[in-house]
Amino acid sequence: MFNFLLSYSQVVNHQFNVGLKSGVGKEFENSNYSFTNKYYKIEIDYLLKKYTSISFEIVVQPEINFGTHQLLNFYFVQPEEADYEAKRAEFTQLKNFNQYILNVGFLARKKLFKQLTIFALASVGPMISDVETERLSKGFAFSDVFTLGLSYSFKRIRLDISPSVRHVSNAGLQYSNAGFNTKNIEFGLVHEF
Repeated sequence: MFNFLLSYSQVVNHQFNVGLKSGVGKEFENSNYSFTNKYYKIEIDYLLKKYTSISFEIVVQPEINFGTHQLLNFYFVQPEEADYEAKRAEFTQLKNFNQYILNVGFLARKKLFKQLTIFALASVGPMISDVETERLSKGFAFSDVFTLGLSYSFKRIRLDISPSVRHVSNAGLQYSNAGFNTKNIEFGLVHEF
C-alpha cells in the first residue's frame, strides 16, 4: 500500500495552464486594402481529456489587437452608398484602431517527443472594434481563428510558436460586413499548473 501511494503521489496532473502570447499579422494579398495588426493575449487552457499521446483542451483567450488599415481601391465604396465621396476620402487615409476580443476554442494536442508537441486550435468569440472601415462597421463583431502550432516544454514552462489565419466580421448585424482576413504568427510563454 505504501509503494502504491508513493507511486501515485508522483503523478503530476496539470489541469490548468496560463500564459502570455504576442503576434503580428497582415492581410492576404489583395488590391483592395492594406491591413496589419499586432496583438497581445492571455491564454488560459483547461485540460479536458488526456490519452497517451493526444490531449484535448478548452482555451480562453482575452486579446487586444492594434491595427492599421487603409482602403487602396476607392471603387470598393460604391456610388449607391450615402456620402460615398466623403467615405472614399476618409477610408483611403491610413487609420489606426484597436480591437478587443474574447475567443473561446477547442485545442487538440499530439505528443511528438517527450518535450515536443504539435497542436491545432479553432476558436471564435465576440469582438469590439473602435473604428469604422469600409469593410467593417465600428462596434460589435466576431473573430474566428484557426491555428496550427508547435510547443516545447521544459519543467513547467511551455514555449509556443503558431501560425494562424483569422477572419473578423459582424455576421451581417451591421451594414459594413466584408470583414478582414489575416495571416498571423504568434509566440507564447505558458506556465503549466
